[in-house]
Order: sequence, then structure tokens, then C-alpha cells
Amino acid sequence: MRRPRSRSPGPPPGADVASVAAAAPPPERLALDRVEHAIVSVALMMAVLLQVLDTTIANVALPHMMASMSATQETINWVLTSYIVASAIAIPITGWLADRVGRRRLFIWSVVTFTAASVLCAMAQNLPEMVAFRALQGVSGAFLVPIAQAVLFDINPPEKHARAMAMFGMGVMIGPILGPVLGGWLTDNFSWRWVFLVNLPVGVLCTLILLRYMPAFPVNRRRFDLFGFALLALALGSLQMMLDRGEQLDWFASWEVRIELGLAIAGAWMFVVHLVTAREPIFEPKMFTDRTFAVSLLFMAVTGVLLLAGLALLPPLLQRLLGYSVLDSGFLTAPRGIGTLISMMAAGRLTGKIDPRLLIFGGIGLMALSLWQMSGFSLQMDSRPVIVSGFVQGLGLGLIFVPLQSLAFSSLPAQYRTTAAALFNLARNIGGSIGISAVTFLLARNLQVSHADLAAHVTPYTLTADPALLQMLGGLGDSVAAMLDAEINRQALMIAYLDDFHAMMLVTLAALPLVLLLRRPKGGAAAGPPVIAD
Repeated sequence: MRRPRSRSPGPPPGADVASVAAAAPPPERLALDRVEHAIVSVALMMAVLLQVLDTTIANVALPHMMASMSATQETINWVLTSYIVASAIAIPITGWLADRVGRRRLFIWSVVTFTAASVLCAMAQNLPEMVAFRALQGVSGAFLVPIAQAVLFDINPPEKHARAMAMFGMGVMIGPILGPVLGGWLTDNFSWRWVFLVNLPVGVLCTLILLRYMPAFPVNRRRFDLFGFALLALALGSLQMMLDRGEQLDWFASWEVRIELGLAIAGAWMFVVHLVTAREPIFEPKMFTDRTFAVSLLFMAVTGVLLLAGLALLPPLLQRLLGYSVLDSGFLTAPRGIGTLISMMAAGRLTGKIDPRLLIFGGIGLMALSLWQMSGFSLQMDSRPVIVSGFVQGLGLGLIFVPLQSLAFSSLPAQYRTTAAALFNLARNIGGSIGISAVTFLLARNLQVSHADLAAHVTPYTLTADPALLQMLGGLGDSVAAMLDAEINRQALMIAYLDDFHAMMLVTLAALPLVLLLRRPKGGAAAGPPVIAD
């Protein structure tokens, strides 16, 4: 399965990425028979599902961890923060590290390390241990999704890239939806430690399959841009810390959040300057001159907002206002995953037959429609509106994700695939973090505004406006006043949720003009010249 050792000078200096891709010979697809191809694809998706599930599966177990480790509400959040920050910092070096040691070695070692870190998390006895092991999980898991995506491109011919991305997207999109359901069931029926132990059998099986069947890939021992990575790590780490801690610290009322914002802006600005001036930067600057790829990164950030911000809003609404249990609220979000499965399979077959930009346009329209439906939720509704709107939203997500991935990689040389896949996942994660923080901030602000508006409509004839009447009622009067205030809070919170869904709908519609900037691919994804074989 190893490719012969060969050298190539690579693309000429100053060459445009799109022109290099168009002029490059057809890619040398790795020689896998049908059975090996299926086995490798399944193993790749198992690894992707492991990583994506762990971004949300631990959320529902936090209250149980807090009691077990004697942690506070603020300190237990570091279990999530450590994973997110470590993953964000590690993702950008995926391309360089894969070139340096080979995709096969890096991917297998990442699966092994991620599985071992999961077991260590399950065995953690205190909060510092848990935070350290979650950070290790974040670093090792950061490499899994980009490499899996790049490998799926390499083991499939160009005409099957859309179908490969449909399969890849099923794990990426459905993982965050299944995470809370699986995590809630394991926590309720066993222990929070099983949230991490469930990774062990899957990780071991995945490792054994990869050791036997995963082929070797080209490597390119290029120099590591340490200064560029340090600047990017500073920017991403500060941004993620600000987004994660902002809600707890009342945002810019806290000096910590102000400092983190300043570091994020300074690090990002210096990184951009370094990127365009350095001889060997961490990313190839010419990648960003490809208009379709650059616009696709923006689209992927918007997709992250819609995917993860929606998941952050809906379960609390179902549990706090409509009275569903954690497990039941998870099942009510499942139709979203079913819709995603259906539309991804359809998009995988249609992408090569019709203009993929039409599919993206239709997906955005369905997303906007679902959010409009969600902005009409009420406290008296049954589960049907939740199921219908979730299914429609899933259809929209699938129609956006598959053709967008195919378009973005269609004009990039093959040697940029791993780096491009890492940037795509980074854009989705950053978009998701920004989206979650934005909708959480809007929810808190709109709750206060709505509460004030509703309270202003309390007339002089109500019990709360007549202290004498409340005194006559005695203890019952206090109870009535408390019930009235609780109902005002309940109504105000529902209005705040509806305002958030409406705001997300506007963000979705604002992304429509970006479709016009995408270029329809003239052919399959091109590949660059081979480099030193692993």
C-alpha cells in the first residue's frame, strides 16, 4: 500500500493556487480494493464520531462531576473550557504535523492518545486531573477530523468526493446532536464516568482496523513556523477564553475579558502580518487567494453558528419551560439529525449533477424557514412544532455542508488538503463558539428587557399593585405575588428565546449573498504533485 518514493519541486513560486490545481495532473488515487476502501472509511468515521461526540457528551454530566469533585459552578466549566481551548490551539498545526510525520502515523497516534485520555478522564479523582486529561483529549482529538476529511478525499476519485463528504458530514453534524442524548442516558443509568469510558471499545477497535488497513500517505518535511504558531495560538486561545468566560464575568465589565479581547485582536493582527511577510508561514497564503475557498471558510463559520448555537438554545428551552427531561429533550432534537442524514445522502448524489450553489441556496432557505418556525414557538404547544422545525433545519444543514465542502476543495491542490480541512474545522469551531456566546448574551439581555416590558403592563387592579390587599391575604398574598412574578419570568424567558431564534434567522438570510461569490467547479478536485513518500 506504500507509494514509491519520489520528489517534486512543487508549485512554482508566485503561482496561483487555482491555476496550479487546474494545471496539475490527475491525482494518483491510493490503490484500495472495495473491501479495504469500505473498512478504512468506516474506521475514519468511527474516529470522527469519537471526537465530535466528546464536544457535547460531557455537558449533561457536569452537575454530577461537580458533586463528585466538590467543584463550584465556575470551576467545573473548566472541564469544557480546557477541551475547547486545547483543540482550537492544536487544529492549525494539523497540516504541518501530518506532513512531518505522515497522516497515517499521526492519525493512529491521535486515536490511541484520545482513547487513553478518555480512560484517564474516567479515572480522574479531582478537578485538576480532569482538566489536564480533557486538555490532552482536546489536543489529540483536534487532528482526527481534518485528517479523516483529507484521507476521504485521497481514497476517492473526484466524481465521488461529494458522496465522501456526505458520509463525513454525517459524523460531524450528527455527533453534537447525539452527544447530549447518549451522555444523559449514560449518566442517568450508570455514572458520569461512563461518558468517557464509552470511548474505550470504539477507540481500541478503530486502532486495530487502522493499523491493519490504513495506507501510508505522502509526507513533506517542511520547516515549522514557530513564531506564526505562537501568534495564532495566542489569538485563538484568548478568543476562546473570552467567549467561554464572558458570560460568567459579565463580559466587558471584567478586566479579564477586556485583556483577553485585546490579546486576541493583537495576536490575530500580528499573525496576519506575519502570514503575508514570512518566507515559510504556517499556512500557504496563496490558499486564501482562491475566492471559493475563502468564501467557503466564511460559510463554514456561519454553519458553526447555526449548528452549535441552536443546540445550545433548544435543550434548555425544552427542559426549563416545557418540562421535558434531559433524555426526552435529547430525543426531540433527534429529528434534526434524521433530516441531516436524508439531505446529505441526497446532496451527495446531486452535487455532481446540478450546480452545487443551488443546493447551498436551498439549504440556507430551509434553515431560515426552520428558524422562522422556531420563532413562533409557544408555551402551550406540544412536541410537533419542535420535531417539524428540527427536521427542516436538518435538511437545510445537510444541503449546505456537502456541496460547500466539495466546492471549497475543488480548486485546491492535493498537498493543501489537510491544512484546508483543518482550517474548515477551525472556522466551524470558532463560529460555534461565537454563536453560543452571542445567543447566550442576547438571551440574558432580552430576558431583562422582556421582563421589564411585561411588568410595566401590570395594572393598578392587580394584587401586586395593592399592598393593603396583599396584607389582608397574609401569607397567601405573598404566594400569589410570587406566582405572578414567576409567570412573568416564564413568559419573559420564552420571549427571549423567540428573539434569539429570530436573530439567528436574520444571520442566516444575511449569508445568502455569499452564494454569489462562490464559483462553480469546472471539474473534480485537482491534486498537486507527489512528494516524499511516508
